[in-house]
Amino acid sequence: MDYQFYDTYSNSKKIFLPLDPTNVRMYVCGPTVYDYAHVGNARPVIVFDIVYRMLKFKYGEDHVTYVRNITDVDDKIIEASNTLNEDIVSLTKRTIEYFHDDAEYVGALKPTYEPKATDHISEMISIIEKLIKKNHAYESDGNVLFAVDTFENYGQLSGKSLEDLIAGSRVEVAEYKKNSADFILWKPSKENEPGWDSPWGKGRPGWHIECSAMSEKFLGQMFDIHGGGQDLTFPHHENEIAQSESCNDKKFANFWMHNGFLSIEGEKMSKSLGNFITINELKNRYQGDVIRLNMLLTHYRQPLNWTEKGLKESKKILDKWYKIIETNNQNLQQDHENISKKMMVALADDVNTPLAISELHQLYKAANDGDNKALNAFYSSCKFLGILNSSYNDWNTWQPSDTNLDENLINELIAKRNQARNSKDFSEADRIRDELLNLGVILQDKDGKTTWKLK
Repeated sequence: MDYQFYDTYSNSKKIFLPLDPTNVRMYVCGPTVYDYAHVGNARPVIVFDIVYRMLKFKYGEDHVTYVRNITDVDDKIIEASNTLNEDIVSLTKRTIEYFHDDAEYVGALKPTYEPKATDHISEMISIIEKLIKKNHAYESDGNVLFAVDTFENYGQLSGKSLEDLIAGSRVEVAEYKKNSADFILWKPSKENEPGWDSPWGKGRPGWHIECSAMSEKFLGQMFDIHGGGQDLTFPHHENEIAQSESCNDKKFANFWMHNGFLSIEGEKMSKSLGNFITINELKNRYQGDVIRLNMLLTHYRQPLNWTEKGLKESKKILDKWYKIIETNNQNLQQDHENISKKMMVALADDVNTPLAISELHQLYKAANDGDNKALNAFYSSCKFLGILNSSYNDWNTWQPSDTNLDENLINELIAKRNQARNSKDFSEADRIRDELLNLGVILQDKDGKTTWKLK
């Protein structure tokens, strides 16, 4: 059975033919670790976990390499470190642990490799040096920038001309740039910022060069699939292509796959709207299977409207599915041979998870009518999709909790509220206070200090 994936670069659905069937390689952009991941961040984790499972199913457990990076040096990380008065190493370590907990919660398998940007600075410097030597990059005031007009295919991924991309994006205008679209490969570190020695002085890498260096280190100069959220298409992925292909004179990734945007109750997720939901918050209200199933009910390339109604419906579906598994537990045989061929046909067509879930409903119906073969197919197929990970007892006895918060999260929110108050952004300060109150936390401001207690 051939897999077909939609390739953003060619704007078409194509049959997937790996460069090397004995080592199928996929790279997915991972988190920037400065705070809890939000529900939108969970979508690529789940989407590309399904792709990973599909690749292993077809090519074998030991013939797929999945890399998901961690960005642990970034402007947002520095800002969070200053806001929380916490050193960067401690902040990133703690946030990486949060992310791992979140990924496990939504049933995602661990990637083959999970490289951190700060462990690959020398690889980044090496690529930058090559780009300068080949006249694709230049140094200016301690910065090193990629010259976009030296790369003929710039804009191919996003399907826009360079002029359109510049007009439609927030491009930093700076005197040290030859072209306003040129992007940072390396920049000087300010005092009290992380920095590394380089031929251009002490500094730190730009965001885009990090992924080019880590993907090349673990997957080679050319690999099969590069994935991520639709929001990364430009400038991040566009810039990755420009710098990697300019450096190595060969195609960077064979397929580009992007999941669609996520909205909350029909609106863009935003802290200002009060609809910003972290995965950690969801743990207090729903089991991880609910989050995963709810994500899979929408095709990965389509916009996903995250609603409370949808979560409750997913919970009801899973209640029935867990019950039939418990009722027939002794008759079940989990095996790849039992996985529904119809479900795999659905997934083979550009990861059509809604159609795959529809097939599960049909199998459930047949199993409920006493068809043991359908029951085994149902069970094995659910497990393949990463669903039904709990025991029936754990599922049935689990209760939501509004007070299952750790002190780190509470202190982070208090620090953000204090920053908002210092900036005289009192509406944001009040919003954070109300958010904590809804979570069962009461704040007390006295003598310039803020303390808290649970309701």
